[in-house]
Amino acid sequence: MVRKRIKAPAPFLVALNLTQRCNLACRHCYLDAGTKEDGGADELTTGEVTKLIDEIADLSDETMVVLTGGEPLLRPDIMAIAGHASGRGLMTVMGTNGMGLTRKRAEALLAAGVRAVGISVDSLRPAYHDGFRGLAGAWEKTMAGLDACRAAGLMFQVHFSVTDDNAHELDDMISFCREAGAAVLNVFFMVCTGRGERYSGISPATYDRVLRQVAEAARDEHSLMVRARCAPHFKRIAMEMTPPLNITLADGYEAGGCIAASRYARVTPEGEVTPCPYMEKSAGSLRQQSFARIWREAPLLNELRAPQLEGRCGACEFSRLCGGCRARPLARDGNMMGEDFLCRYEPGGGGVIEPMPVGGAVLPWTGEARERLQRVPAFVRRFVRRRAEDHVRATGGRQVTAAVLDELARRRFGRALPGRPRRPGSGMESG
Repeated sequence: MVRKRIKAPAPFLVALNLTQRCNLACRHCYLDAGTKEDGGADELTTGEVTKLIDEIADLSDETMVVLTGGEPLLRPDIMAIAGHASGRGLMTVMGTNGMGLTRKRAEALLAAGVRAVGISVDSLRPAYHDGFRGLAGAWEKTMAGLDACRAAGLMFQVHFSVTDDNAHELDDMISFCREAGAAVLNVFFMVCTGRGERYSGISPATYDRVLRQVAEAARDEHSLMVRARCAPHFKRIAMEMTPPLNITLADGYEAGGCIAASRYARVTPEGEVTPCPYMEKSAGSLRQQSFARIWREAPLLNELRAPQLEGRCGACEFSRLCGGCRARPLARDGNMMGEDFLCRYEPGGGGVIEPMPVGGAVLPWTGEARERLQRVPAFVRRFVRRRAEDHVRATGGRQVTAAVLDELARRRFGRALPGRPRRPGSGMESG
């Protein structure tokens, strides 16, 4: 059967796995990265990476690029790569384990145009984090990395990979992130690929319970943005809440289904384009085709843009809102369109539910303030918008202005920086 090519908008997000070099040996690593001095022999060169960045920017200068690995800070050309991406107008962020972050390096990232970093923290128990990450002392170095970002004024978010073994820490992790000054807590639900094939991760019961906790936190938190990642079922749970929790792009979410292939792609260290980091199947090689051609024409990506879902996913009334994770059935059964076995929901037989539309701001914003809001990374835009409007209401104002945003920025980064936050539930310092 000849599949019709779907016209896709420019990607909203492209993750660049720049290297397999890593100073950790995490149990769940989808890339199976290792402690290597020079990375893989076929790793994209600096010139190849900058060419790729140019191709992404030519599609849209509103795309966010995530510089990640392995550990991206182990690439000696990382500052040049970051500077090139930000110089092309792309929203440039980095995913790191934080162990290599000093204040000087955080300041260098800011100077290179990196807008934020995501740092992995898998537990508030140092021994658990170190065991999960495969290196004694890793937790302490990661905590120092958080301190460095805070001292440099570099926005950071925390990535928490939840499993059956650490799910009970979620509430404490939320408190920790709030006190530490993180902009976002991303709760990741892993897919067993790469080295993670040997790791079971999370049960359906824990998965469902944690998603509901995340949804409640996303509704109730006002100083921290809490989001589920790699969990399209979150959108069903958000819609079932009373009142429904917003799940629009303005709130940090794509409103319908997983964004793999529709708004998101991953590039491996060797230049293979895949729909997401958990899908190892390549849509094409950048050494043979341009990124734009792969993005627009690759059969694999077009198949995901018009999915023919099977099993419970195909019969589900939330198929457009959620659609399930395509990487999980692909990894387990080799069937990308199979039902997502981690979901416990049984379809009710009703009509297909459409995603919620994007809602407008409650308070008016001046043109300058709205323009500046659009420059804020999408993953914290909801928090900034809500905080600004709450501040205006509390001070008796009638609209959000650029001066309001300046005042909030001074409050967040202009005051004396706090000491390292205490571990929730203990009398011990976090490091």
